[in-house]
Amino acid sequence: MADQTTNSPQNPRLSLKWPSKRVLPYLGISIFGLAILLLFLAPLAYMSLTAFKTLNQVRDPHSQLLPSSPVNFTYEGREYPLLNVPMEDGLRQLALVKPGREASDYVDPENLEAGVFMVEGRWRTFDPVYEFDPTLDNFPLSWAQINLGRLFRNTIFIAVVGTLGTLISSILVAYGFARFRVPGVNILFIILISTIILPFQVKLIPTYIFFRAIGWGGTWWPLIVPHFFANAYNVFLLRQYFRSIPKDLDEAATLDGASPWQVLWHVIIPQSYPAILAVGLFHFFYAWNDFFEPLVYLQGREDLYTISIGMTQFNNIFAVQPGLAMAASMMAIALPLIIFFLAQRVFVQGIVITGVEK
Repeated sequence: MADQTTNSPQNPRLSLKWPSKRVLPYLGISIFGLAILLLFLAPLAYMSLTAFKTLNQVRDPHSQLLPSSPVNFTYEGREYPLLNVPMEDGLRQLALVKPGREASDYVDPENLEAGVFMVEGRWRTFDPVYEFDPTLDNFPLSWAQINLGRLFRNTIFIAVVGTLGTLISSILVAYGFARFRVPGVNILFIILISTIILPFQVKLIPTYIFFRAIGWGGTWWPLIVPHFFANAYNVFLLRQYFRSIPKDLDEAATLDGASPWQVLWHVIIPQSYPAILAVGLFHFFYAWNDFFEPLVYLQGREDLYTISIGMTQFNNIFAVQPGLAMAASMMAIALPLIIFFLAQRVFVQGIVITGVEK
């Protein structure tokens, strides 16, 4: 008789548990990340929804998440509120004709022939019927109240000119550190990078005294000119990117008669658009959101105020009208959000540069 080999059947419980052990950690991390993302986006969602609400909608104790208004029904020439009234056959939308303490008179909009009838129950415990009713009135009102157009012009000018200065100075300094070998270059680079750890308050007092002494108080110059002197963080970012570009390209251009300036313009910069764009966006967003420096240097010059100062004043004045405040805030962040979403792919590529081989 031939030998017969029997294999023990695989335990189905083990086969089910093994995939779950690998999937559960990733699932838990994904859920945790999603929860953090929702918490981060919650204020933005509140701002976006409140910007389209009227003051009555915000103050309504039964206010809905979306911009909504209570629905009224016209009966015999008069308007009555619609309520969700529990009946034997389920919830029905009835118009409250005559409110009472323990029972009230209603009319059914879908069955007017039945006339007015009484329903027991306290009408205040019934939820009103709402309809989607957003408003755009908050945007022109808030724009006019704080002269948002002037604030936009001031902030865009400061941010754009400062960004140009940051890019020019940072590119030149980073190019020198990345490509030129001179005595003490590493020491100079360490000294430059060490300025990152200096607290902002330590630098603010001497720079404020200096700018006031030369007559730049109450002007835009203190907010623009310092950015034409390279920032240590931007120099570090660009230097790391420039060093990832093969030097063979520089040598080939030099053999063709290119000067160091031509190598920078025709070889380095075209290869570094992602990093340059990242540095430019970093500074633009910084200048757009900067509040403390404009507050210090532009004190008393409302015609030169940036959008951050204008928004603070607006919120202090119209704090009791959340719709106006949220509409103004929404317009204030619109431009940075549009710029970021249009350039997000190149922006992310530009900040992930360490260890990149070209």
